[in-house]
Amino acid sequence: MSAEEYKAQGNKAFLAKDYPTAIDHFTKAIELDPTNHVLFSNRSACYASQKNYEKALEDGEKTVELKADWSKGYGRKATALFGLGRYPEANDVYEAGLKIEPTNVQLQKGLQDTKQAMEKEASMGIGQFFGPDVFTKMAANPKLAPLLAQPDLVEKVRSIQANPNALNQHMQDPRIMTLLMGLMGLDARGPEDFPGASEEEEPTPAAAAPKKAEEPKKKAEEPKDEEMPSEEELNKKEALKAKDLGNASYKARKFEEALEHYAKAWELDSTNISILTNKAAVYFEMGNFDDCIKTCEEAIDVGREHRADYKLIAKALGRIGNAYAKQNKLPEAIKYYGKSLAEHRTPDILAKLKEAEKAKAKADKEAYRDPALSAEARDRGNVLFKQSDFAGAVKEYTEAIKRDDTDPRAYSNRAACYTKLMAINEALKDCETCITLDPKFVKGYIRKAAIQFLKKEYTECLETCQQAKDADVEKKNTAEIDGQINKVYMEMNRGPQRREGETEAETIARAQQDPEVQRIMSDPAMRSILQQMQEDPQAAQDHMKNPMVAANIRKLVAAGIIRVGN
Repeated sequence: MSAEEYKAQGNKAFLAKDYPTAIDHFTKAIELDPTNHVLFSNRSACYASQKNYEKALEDGEKTVELKADWSKGYGRKATALFGLGRYPEANDVYEAGLKIEPTNVQLQKGLQDTKQAMEKEASMGIGQFFGPDVFTKMAANPKLAPLLAQPDLVEKVRSIQANPNALNQHMQDPRIMTLLMGLMGLDARGPEDFPGASEEEEPTPAAAAPKKAEEPKKKAEEPKDEEMPSEEELNKKEALKAKDLGNASYKARKFEEALEHYAKAWELDSTNISILTNKAAVYFEMGNFDDCIKTCEEAIDVGREHRADYKLIAKALGRIGNAYAKQNKLPEAIKYYGKSLAEHRTPDILAKLKEAEKAKAKADKEAYRDPALSAEARDRGNVLFKQSDFAGAVKEYTEAIKRDDTDPRAYSNRAACYTKLMAINEALKDCETCITLDPKFVKGYIRKAAIQFLKKEYTECLETCQQAKDADVEKKNTAEIDGQINKVYMEMNRGPQRREGETEAETIARAQQDPEVQRIMSDPAMRSILQQMQEDPQAAQDHMKNPMVAANIRKLVAAGIIRVGN
């Protein structure tokens, strides 16, 4: 077989954790291609997996020698040095590798773990780990307890207890290194035993068939920087498969089954927060909103720690908002919708935020409603109105409306205050609301007509007065309504404005020369209407309901051609 084929077989054996076979294949590949740095790197990983750090170091150094600009070679060498407890040297090698590739996450992690080990070593003597309670600590540690069944190792530990300097002569025993790492709270295999390729790389497949012998010049080509995927990378791939199974079960509404798949996926990869957000979606559909919230909060914590995509964080926050909304905890829902939008703005969450705010406003309004307290506020407003404290009265009438927005009296009374304060538009709006709430509320029409008179909307004022008369079935307000109508007619009959030195007759004559007046007077329909108004003055009110006719009549009244009256 060729070197590439032996390498492919070695990769396959490594993934199966058959390290002796993998070492054999890589060794044969090296015999055929002794300048291929990747082969030494892969064999170094196998030796490290067997905790044979001396051999791992030899291959790591060879890797760096063959390709000094390849950062992963430094990772292999540093891993072996870490496993041998040579932390200062491992620290220097990690730093050298990071100079070549500053963004290499595995080298960064290895350097961090090495520095921590150096700090622990500096802060406490190594010998103290082999104190009187060492066997108790070993028994309590599942990874170290099996070592107690090995008499020769126990004897070495006792010799170190008797003479701490004996530790150095026993350090070549990988079991002693494993024990020391365990007692220090570190992984004895080192922080980077299997630094593989990037997360996107796949295992290199074995060749389907033997390749033809290559030309001699081809052997001089530089080997590709291919690496075996690490155990962590394999777990991530398996986690994605489990997640996909969970997604399929979720879509089929097999929620318990989906939860099992997501639990397995999270066990394999506890950094992928999309697994948790999907799990939370299952809880949401099951109506288990508390667990949904708890799961999303865990996703957010993990996501912050691992600097997850802000969109995933936003998704978790939005899902918490949905859960609170289902529980009718609207303030909390609004809070988390806002947090989600701060991370990533989406139309869906924005719409849900507005809906929650609207629902909360409605709920607050209903909770505040109290007709009895509304009546008390209205009475206080009436007292202030009589005292000419219109601003204070507005405040009380507003409180009355908040307590009961279905009572037209508060709107009518507030409109009267606004009119006194010359807040004409606000007054008119209150009158319209009052009439909408109770079309038979006569005071609403009367106050609306008064406002229209102030705005010189005389035709509209007359129409509103007629509506007031129609609503005043008991005729209790006839005098007030007629008084408003007479005021309108008086204003309409004032005639044209007289210029200085001009007689009344001259003023009327000048107004009659207006082309618009002449057009109206020449219109047969208008002449017929004017004749009806002369014969039946009450007909004027009917004709004034037509906006075009009303405008023409106002023009004629202003010119002094006609006069209107009640």
